[in-house]
Amino acid sequence: MTTAILAILLFCIMIFPHELGHFIAAKRMGVRVNEFSFGMGPAIWKKQKGETLYSIRLFPIGGFCAMEGEDEESDEPGAFTNKKPWQKIVILAAGSFMNVVCAVIIMIIVTGTLGFTTTTIDEVTSGSPAAEAGIVQGDEITEIDNQKVESWGDVSKYISEAEGKAVTIEVDRNGKTESLVMQPEYDSSGRYVVGIKCAISHSPLKAAIEGTKATWNMTVDMFDVLGQLFTGKLGTENLSGPVGMVQMVSETTQYGFWYYGFLTALICMNLAIMNMLPLPALDGGRIIFVLYTAVTGKPVSQKVEGTIHFVGIILLFALMIYVTFNDIVRIFG
Repeated sequence: MTTAILAILLFCIMIFPHELGHFIAAKRMGVRVNEFSFGMGPAIWKKQKGETLYSIRLFPIGGFCAMEGEDEESDEPGAFTNKKPWQKIVILAAGSFMNVVCAVIIMIIVTGTLGFTTTTIDEVTSGSPAAEAGIVQGDEITEIDNQKVESWGDVSKYISEAEGKAVTIEVDRNGKTESLVMQPEYDSSGRYVVGIKCAISHSPLKAAIEGTKATWNMTVDMFDVLGQLFTGKLGTENLSGPVGMVQMVSETTQYGFWYYGFLTALICMNLAIMNMLPLPALDGGRIIFVLYTAVTGKPVSQKVEGTIHFVGIILLFALMIYVTFNDIVRIFG
């Protein structure tokens, strides 16, 4: 039951903010929004406010923003089709922008709650190489063997690279620099250790910086995966659909709620990037038509564009069926 609730919440966080982005941008650009809905399926609540019908629908999975003239010709001044190219692009890109904002906010919350490593010593194991070298709690490591230390990852890296040789460590102790020599030990796990643990910080400002960095790194990794898909290094059997995402939710929640938060941010970024690809039926594909019209001065008829997007939708559904089948075979096969 918990998995089902979290899976539904995941789909809501993926889709509803996306549609909300379109809605806010459309309103700002003076586009008439005929209906803005939370959820899909039959309406269980409706309220007309001005030109827009607001509704809540039976199935709480996403929502939609129905704009005047989005898929058909319209003489309405506030129709999407009658707006300037830059306004259309802003509206179309706003959905993915909101997904990015959600991903960054989630990663900031996750990072700030879990905390992040610092270069300050929080604990020194008694009798360890660090204790024998004179390192104490509160020391901030600034250099190892004349190499600047900027993160706890640098500490682990430089000690490992020394391969058991003694290292010279500079620490900041109450504003004064101390230089200490430490001899790493080789432990049973096959690593060189010195017996220190770092302090964990929960600084809101640092969380904002680290959460944004984590989102950026996530984005770079996704583009790398996309490149591998398009070059054939990865096959479509590696893709996952709704069934696969539910399984990921189930597996992730076993490690804790914050890992679920990371998964949610990851999928939000995935949706943002995928939706901006220049393919029919996606916002990126719609932007291509807007740019074509702006550059050539020859508008594509709504009928032709609509047909192309319809074909795109059919192909996307076919892909969804394929990846869902793969998910089922992978999970239950």
